[in-house]
Amino acid sequence: MRRWFASAALALSALALSVLAQPAAAQEIRIDVPVAVKQAKVVFNLDHFAFEGDQPTGLEFMRILLAYFREQGTQVRMVAIFHGAAGYMLLDDAAYGRVRNWSAGNPYKGQIAELMKAGVEIEECAETMRLNRWGNADLLPGVKVTTGANMRIIQLVQDGFVQLQP
Repeated sequence: MRRWFASAALALSALALSVLAQPAAAQEIRIDVPVAVKQAKVVFNLDHFAFEGDQPTGLEFMRILLAYFREQGTQVRMVAIFHGAAGYMLLDDAAYGRVRNWSAGNPYKGQIAELMKAGVEIEECAETMRLNRWGNADLLPGVKVTTGANMRIIQLVQDGFVQLQP
Protein backbone atom coordinates (compact mmCIF):
# COMPACT_ATOMS: atom_id res chain seq x y z
CA MET A 1 0.00 0.00 0.00
CA ARG A 2 2.83 2.36 0.89
CA ARG A 3 4.41 1.64 -2.48
CA TRP A 4 1.17 2.48 -4.19
CA PHE A 5 0.90 5.83 -2.36
CA ALA A 6 4.57 6.57 -3.04
CA SER A 7 4.10 5.75 -6.72
CA ALA A 8 0.93 7.84 -6.90
CA ALA A 9 2.65 10.77 -5.16
CA LEU A 10 5.61 10.49 -7.50
CA ALA A 11 3.33 10.37 -10.54
CA LEU A 12 1.36 13.41 -9.33
CA SER A 13 4.61 15.30 -8.68
CA ALA A 14 5.85 14.49 -12.19
CA LEU A 15 2.52 15.59 -13.65
CA ALA A 16 2.59 18.86 -11.69
CA LEU A 17 6.18 19.55 -12.82
CA SER A 18 5.32 18.86 -16.45
CA VAL A 19 2.34 21.23 -16.28
CA LEU A 20 4.48 23.93 -14.66
CA ALA A 21 7.19 23.45 -17.29
CA GLN A 22 4.75 24.13 -20.15
CA PRO A 23 5.07 27.62 -21.62
CA ALA A 24 2.18 29.89 -20.77
CA ALA A 25 -0.25 30.52 -23.59
CA ALA A 26 0.15 33.91 -25.21
CA GLN A 27 -2.33 36.40 -23.88
CA GLU A 28 -4.64 38.15 -26.30
CA ILE A 29 -3.80 41.80 -26.92
CA ARG A 30 -6.56 44.27 -27.66
CA ILE A 31 -5.45 47.56 -29.20
CA ASP A 32 -7.33 50.46 -27.63
CA VAL A 33 -5.47 53.25 -29.40
CA PRO A 34 -4.56 52.23 -32.95
CA VAL A 35 -1.78 54.32 -34.45
CA ALA A 36 -1.67 55.13 -38.14
CA VAL A 37 1.01 57.58 -39.21
CA LYS A 38 0.70 59.02 -42.73
CA GLN A 39 3.95 60.96 -42.65
CA ALA A 40 6.90 60.69 -40.27
CA LYS A 41 9.97 62.86 -39.85
CA VAL A 42 12.29 61.30 -37.29
CA VAL A 43 15.78 62.23 -36.12
CA PHE A 44 17.73 59.72 -34.06
CA ASN A 45 20.11 61.36 -31.56
CA LEU A 46 22.80 58.69 -31.18
CA ASP A 47 25.29 60.02 -28.67
CA HIS A 48 25.77 57.24 -26.12
CA PHE A 49 26.19 53.50 -25.73
CA ALA A 50 22.87 51.67 -25.68
CA PHE A 51 22.78 47.98 -26.51
CA GLU A 52 20.29 45.12 -26.43
CA GLY A 53 22.82 42.34 -25.88
CA ASP A 54 25.38 42.97 -28.62
CA GLN A 55 22.93 44.86 -30.84
CA PRO A 56 22.96 48.69 -30.79
CA THR A 57 19.50 49.81 -29.66
CA GLY A 58 19.37 52.77 -32.06
CA LEU A 59 20.07 50.63 -35.13
CA GLU A 60 17.43 48.13 -34.02
CA PHE A 61 14.84 50.87 -33.40
CA MET A 62 15.48 52.30 -36.88
CA ARG A 63 14.95 48.88 -38.48
CA ILE A 64 11.74 48.29 -36.51
CA LEU A 65 10.32 51.72 -37.36
CA LEU A 66 11.23 51.39 -41.04
CA ALA A 67 9.45 48.01 -41.22
CA TYR A 68 6.38 49.45 -39.48
CA PHE A 69 6.31 52.49 -41.75
CA ARG A 70 6.70 50.32 -44.85
CA GLU A 71 3.86 48.06 -43.70
CA GLN A 72 1.60 51.07 -43.02
CA GLY A 73 2.51 52.92 -46.22
CA THR A 74 3.88 55.84 -44.21
CA GLN A 75 5.96 58.48 -45.98
CA VAL A 76 9.13 58.71 -43.92
CA ARG A 77 12.27 60.76 -43.70
CA MET A 78 14.70 59.45 -41.11
CA VAL A 79 18.01 61.03 -40.11
CA ALA A 80 20.47 59.39 -37.70
CA ILE A 81 23.08 61.64 -36.13
CA PHE A 82 26.04 59.93 -34.49
CA HIS A 83 28.19 61.91 -32.08
CA GLY A 84 29.98 61.79 -28.75
CA ALA A 85 30.64 58.32 -27.41
CA ALA A 86 28.76 56.63 -30.28
CA GLY A 87 30.58 58.49 -33.06
CA TYR A 88 33.01 55.61 -33.64
CA MET A 89 30.22 53.43 -35.07
CA LEU A 90 30.54 55.19 -38.45
CA LEU A 91 34.27 54.60 -38.90
CA ASP A 92 35.54 52.51 -41.79
CA ASP A 93 37.37 49.25 -41.05
CA ALA A 94 40.87 50.74 -40.82
CA ALA A 95 39.88 53.66 -38.59
CA TYR A 96 37.63 51.44 -36.48
CA GLY A 97 40.56 49.08 -35.94
CA ARG A 98 42.86 51.92 -34.84
CA VAL A 99 40.30 53.52 -32.53
CA ARG A 100 38.80 50.38 -31.01
CA ASN A 101 41.94 48.20 -31.12
CA TRP A 102 39.98 45.65 -33.12
CA SER A 103 41.21 43.66 -36.11
CA ALA A 104 37.92 42.36 -37.51
CA GLY A 105 36.66 45.64 -39.01
CA ASN A 106 33.62 47.69 -38.13
CA PRO A 107 30.95 45.21 -36.99
CA TYR A 108 28.17 47.77 -37.67
CA LYS A 109 29.07 48.64 -41.27
CA GLY A 110 26.62 46.13 -42.79
CA GLN A 111 23.74 47.40 -40.67
CA ILE A 112 24.62 51.01 -41.45
CA ALA A 113 24.77 50.21 -45.20
CA GLU A 114 21.36 48.49 -45.06
CA LEU A 115 19.81 51.47 -43.26
CA MET A 116 21.25 53.87 -45.85
CA LYS A 117 19.96 51.62 -48.63
CA ALA A 118 16.50 51.84 -47.00
CA GLY A 119 16.73 55.64 -47.12
CA VAL A 120 18.03 56.58 -43.68
CA GLU A 121 20.32 59.60 -43.82
CA ILE A 122 23.39 58.82 -41.69
CA GLU A 123 25.36 61.79 -40.35
CA GLU A 124 28.51 62.19 -38.23
CA CYS A 125 29.20 65.24 -36.08
CA ALA A 126 32.21 67.31 -37.21
CA GLU A 127 32.94 68.30 -33.61
CA THR A 128 33.15 64.65 -32.58
CA MET A 129 35.47 64.10 -35.53
CA ARG A 130 37.69 67.06 -34.53
CA LEU A 131 37.94 65.91 -30.91
CA ASN A 132 38.93 62.40 -32.03
CA ARG A 133 41.18 63.53 -34.89
CA TRP A 134 39.16 61.73 -37.54
CA GLY A 135 38.79 62.92 -41.11
CA ASN A 136 36.18 62.30 -43.79
CA ALA A 137 38.38 59.52 -45.19
CA ASP A 138 37.92 57.62 -41.90
CA LEU A 139 34.14 57.29 -42.38
CA LEU A 140 32.06 54.57 -44.00
CA PRO A 141 30.99 55.29 -47.59
CA GLY A 142 27.87 57.45 -47.85
CA VAL A 143 28.11 58.96 -44.36
CA LYS A 144 27.51 62.73 -44.36
CA VAL A 145 29.27 65.12 -41.99
CA THR A 146 27.24 67.79 -40.20
CA THR A 147 28.63 70.98 -38.62
CA GLY A 148 27.57 69.87 -35.16
CA ALA A 149 25.14 67.29 -33.87
CA ASN A 150 23.27 69.50 -31.42
CA MET A 151 22.79 72.31 -33.94
CA ARG A 152 21.62 69.81 -36.56
CA ILE A 153 19.12 68.25 -34.17
CA ILE A 154 17.77 71.73 -33.30
CA GLN A 155 17.43 72.48 -37.02
CA LEU A 156 15.59 69.24 -37.73
CA VAL A 157 13.25 69.61 -34.73
CA GLN A 158 12.41 73.14 -35.89
CA ASP A 159 11.66 71.62 -39.31
CA GLY A 160 9.09 69.30 -37.73
CA PHE A 161 11.18 66.22 -36.93
CA VAL A 162 10.52 64.18 -33.81
CA GLN A 163 13.69 63.39 -31.87
CA LEU A 164 14.26 59.88 -30.54
CA GLN A 165 17.20 59.10 -28.29
CA PRO A 166 17.38 55.37 -27.60
